[in-house]
Amino acid sequence: MDKDNKDKSKETKSGASRRDFLKTSTIAAGAVAAAMTVPGVSAAQETECQPTNPYGSRPGGGVSLPDYYKPWPAIKNNNFYIPGQEILPKNEMRIFFLGSTPWPPTQLQSGTSMLVELGNGTMQPRRFFFDMGNGSIRNAIALQVPAPLINDIFLSHLHSDHFADLPYMYPFRAFSGGFEALRVYGPSGRTPELGTKHMIKHMREMNRWHEESFNVNPMGDGLEIEVTEFDWKEENGIVYNKDGVVVRHWPRSHVKDGASAYRLDWEDAGLSFVWTGDGRPDELSAKYGKGADVFVSEGTIDTPTLSSYKLGAPPELWEYTIDIFHTMYYAAGYLFKQAQPRIGCICHYEWSGSGLDAESVAEVRSNWDGLFMFGGPDVQVLNVSKDAIWAREALMPEGAAPPSMDPRWLLKPGEKLPETMTLPTPTMPREMQQEQFVRDLEIDPHKYYPPGEYRKPVQKWPGITLNPREMLAARGIKIDDD
Repeated sequence: MDKDNKDKSKETKSGASRRDFLKTSTIAAGAVAAAMTVPGVSAAQETECQPTNPYGSRPGGGVSLPDYYKPWPAIKNNNFYIPGQEILPKNEMRIFFLGSTPWPPTQLQSGTSMLVELGNGTMQPRRFFFDMGNGSIRNAIALQVPAPLINDIFLSHLHSDHFADLPYMYPFRAFSGGFEALRVYGPSGRTPELGTKHMIKHMREMNRWHEESFNVNPMGDGLEIEVTEFDWKEENGIVYNKDGVVVRHWPRSHVKDGASAYRLDWEDAGLSFVWTGDGRPDELSAKYGKGADVFVSEGTIDTPTLSSYKLGAPPELWEYTIDIFHTMYYAAGYLFKQAQPRIGCICHYEWSGSGLDAESVAEVRSNWDGLFMFGGPDVQVLNVSKDAIWAREALMPEGAAPPSMDPRWLLKPGEKLPETMTLPTPTMPREMQQEQFVRDLEIDPHKYYPPGEYRKPVQKWPGITLNPREMLAARGIKIDDD
């Protein structure tokens, strides 16, 4: 044996001995200690990456799946989710990947956004939105999520591909009957003007003309935005704690201070969801993501030359961007390996088509051999209970209309349906916003209405009182106050 081979042999033996020692002492103790400090997290066994078939069976022998990966009675279609057809049962979680890419947006991928629904046995489960990238609201509406019920939005950071639909959505949400204030959560920045509060303040200033013009309609408090800004440096800090749901956060390395990851723990059901947000692979996400039912990481394929051909940028620029901003698929698999979730997912990625499917999966599988899925193309759907997990795609028509208005959306939790409901009074009537000479430029409606069809234009708010029971009865819904 030559000297180089002897040295390598010594290094191998030494390394193996050290790993064995660490497994029985420091790492094992540290893993248990970390698990004890994170609510809802159990210790995961440290495993070495082995050169075996990553799917868990002999090569060519198919994919081995855990017993809990199966459909169950609440799911009406094993292959597709059809909006409005399934009531989410109690203690069951459903996740929609509303948008899955940073850039460029395509017909297949909108800006990054995830909707987490917590089942209560009704058509309107509790909802939490994590990021709201460009185009994601289109998919939410197509999924029959009522616009008035879009609320509790958690921003991972302030890159526009994670909040671009927010300034578009919030006034239309109020216009559609969302009369309560919008709730937005997000990190601070290195300075106050780099934090979520400052962004929201100036977003509203940008939308000033829009807001005032919409105030000619009944809006209630729907144009108000309640911002909860937390300290981006805080580790495992609690940003939301209400009715058995706790959302925690921790800092992420994403070129600029002010990026965060989130973990949602639904204590009543014993289910959890993690979204890393954008950033480099980090120890905190591995620590605070331990034992999650669903662990979602951002991801970027590590094929800079091929990516440069597709995106028209030099490979060196692509490499640099990955290495200061993002988590390559290898590293996403490594995070899954450390955290040991029931299923690992990748969102915020460019779907490169079938040509790079094999490479993409291979990079993840170099470290992770558990359940895995990409959160795109839009819209992938994941149902999770304590006993089962099932992944599908949503079937949505391109021209989907929003769901019919339900007067129960206007009620506070626990409030009974009254006999009548009056819509809020507009705060800025038309005459406060428009000069008479501009209105005088309008064409006389008699000139364009066909004979016998003339209707006098409604120029002032008439006041609208609803009969909620009649509205629901027309849709075949009977309300029993008992």
